[in-house]
Amino acid sequence: MSDDISVAKVLDLKGLACPMPVVKVSKGIKEVEVGEVIQAVTSDPGALTDFPAWAKTSGNEILKTETEGKETSFYIKRLA
Repeated sequence: MSDDISVAKVLDLKGLACPMPVVKVSKGIKEVEVGEVIQAVTSDPGALTDFPAWAKTSGNEILKTETEGKETSFYIKRLA
């Protein structure tokens, strides 16, 4: 877990395959205020390329990515 980032919402996306993690993050990011951060935890290896591409096109920012075992956490700041 990341101590230096304040997380407003955690999305447990483990077990979901592409494109569902991106779909859930796209909806979940709208549930927090601009400037707040969501943590998306996924086991989908495709998310390592899907999330950065989504962030770039949606105007949001991935602050940090942490991988532990088969799970990856993305800390995404809502900018739009």
